[in-house]
Amino acid sequence: MQSLNISDFKVPVTTTPALTNAEVVQGLKEALTVGTSNAVKVLNVQNGFFGDPLIKILFPPEVKFVEDKLRQFGMNKIVDDFILQMNRGAENAVAKASPIFVNAVKSMSISDAMGILKGDQNAATMYFKKTTSTALFNTFKPEVKSVLDQMKVTQYWTDVTTAYNKLPMAQKVETDLAKYVTEKTMDGLFLKLAAEEKKIRENPAARVSDILKKVFGSLDK
Repeated sequence: MQSLNISDFKVPVTTTPALTNAEVVQGLKEALTVGTSNAVKVLNVQNGFFGDPLIKILFPPEVKFVEDKLRQFGMNKIVDDFILQMNRGAENAVAKASPIFVNAVKSMSISDAMGILKGDQNAATMYFKKTTSTALFNTFKPEVKSVLDQMKVTQYWTDVTTAYNKLPMAQKVETDLAKYVTEKTMDGLFLKLAAEEKKIRENPAARVSDILKKVFGSLDK
């Protein structure tokens, strides 16, 4: 009878296949699609900006003295309406972000994906800032201006700042209100996007598909 050696008993070893470049790209693109969609949905509602103290657009700081003076004379409603309409402009404009983000995701290279996966907690957000800021600004500004013009907010702002800029020794202030609100809209959007990215990186429950679990789960080890 043939004797058996311990070496004859081989225990199968289960290994997790390494992520392929294609899987990394697929996972990152899905993560960015989910994150940007969530960020836009949170903001593109009534009070998406106005009701969030972290991103609420306030009276432009360079002419805060105007707000103070108006409130001093009991004109709180004028100031409050002015602030409300700036935020309404942002809430309307942010809806236009989705197709811009989709285009940025589609054009992402393998190098971009690997840099995001191995980068800082906000690497994806920074990628979007780099690749979409110009398009977002050019798309948002007309939407913002439309809302502000309807409420005659733009004209009020222009009159106030133009008069102030004519004063001797006055420090010049920005007279383009639509530009100010557009920039604040983008700031709020990227802040929310960073929060979504952090959630996907750190919270397994936020990884809503198998590929997201696989790609970002590899970072947990």
